[in-house]
Amino acid sequence: MRYLIDNFAEIMGFTRTHLYLALVPLVLGLVIAVPVGALVRRVSWLRRMTVTVASLAYTIPSLALFVIIPPLVGISTIDPLNVIIALTVYSTALLVIAVPAALDSVSDEVIDAADAVGFSSLRRTLTVDMPLAIPVFVSSLRVVVVTNIAMVSVGALIGVGGVGKLFTQGYQRDYPDEIVAGIIVILALALIFDRLVYALGRWATPWVRADARSARAKGVAA
Repeated sequence: MRYLIDNFAEIMGFTRTHLYLALVPLVLGLVIAVPVGALVRRVSWLRRMTVTVASLAYTIPSLALFVIIPPLVGISTIDPLNVIIALTVYSTALLVIAVPAALDSVSDEVIDAADAVGFSSLRRTLTVDMPLAIPVFVSSLRVVVVTNIAMVSVGALIGVGGVGKLFTQGYQRDYPDEIVAGIIVILALALIFDRLVYALGRWATPWVRADARSARAKGVAA
């Protein structure tokens, strides 16, 4: 804690960079995975292929990806864009599997009712399926957020900024306090953003809160 207090300004700079490198890929992953996941959900062979490709992409070691990406897109290894692209690949891989699974949680009765009143497939997906799938999807989204925050640290090994610099500097200086400070900051960031995503999910699904209150009321009455 003494190191955190004495070097607060420097660590805050690392933290801002760390969050940028973690959250931008998350947003990009959502932009890619949500429409793709919704499109492949109903086509069984395409869904299986998507899951296979996404699973293979996620198994690629991050350091290997940091080496492969620069020559493919024409950037420097130490360019922050390298980390953003790599984490976007991982985020998309996880989310493109999570989206169809979340949509599967919507009951057939609700889908049939929406179809019966004349909803088009696109309108039903946007206004019925996706909102009802939020509670299941948020669980996967929380995993991706925490994973990104942790994986950004690996970028320090190729010279990209972030809290991971505390690990590389602490190792090079043989200064455990700096390493422990980095661990504390990353754990705090992971916890904060995990709870933030959870809270956003709860805010976006007021009917879930209403059901929970109703269930508690019935339990008290019983």
